Amino acid sequence: MQETTLLFLKHDNRVLLAMKKRGFGEGRWNGVGGKVAPSESIEGALIREAQEEIDITPTDYCKVADITFDQYFKGKHALMHVNVFIATAWSGEPTESEEMKPQWFSISSLPFDTMWQDDPYWLPLVLEGKKIQASFIMDKEGTITEYTIQEVADHV
Repeated sequence: MQETTLLFLKHDNRVLLAMKKRGFGEGRWNGVGGKVAPSESIEGALIREAQEEIDITPTDYCKVADITFDQYFKGKHALMHVNVFIATAWSGEPTESEEMKPQWFSISSLPFDTMWQDDPYWLPLVLEGKKIQASFIMDKEGTITEYTIQEVADHV
């Protein structure tokens, strides 16, 4: 199973999303993040990816979700575990890179039509302050065929 990170910056009633400019997820708004390297901690990957993708270093962040995806990537079955975090403090100013173009959005008007299909199911919950565990099963076309979401205590 591929271990990954996903980070959303939150300030007041706004959240920072980034438009993926190339590779996996190209053309979609998402948080920043990526694969955890074999010798890397989840938090280390979270910080590295944020620095590489939008030139910030999260300084106050909290894990808010564990999400498992059973899906297909380039026609091959893939399992992915996503460790989702929200940061409320960071150093640096979000800056566009070759990979990501960051933009602030009001939490009440997120661009779900250009985000991942699963985002409307769980992202509003974590932006409200809930912590969740979720799993999504998708067919070869990327359509959600089954999912579960449950609110959990602080131990995600």
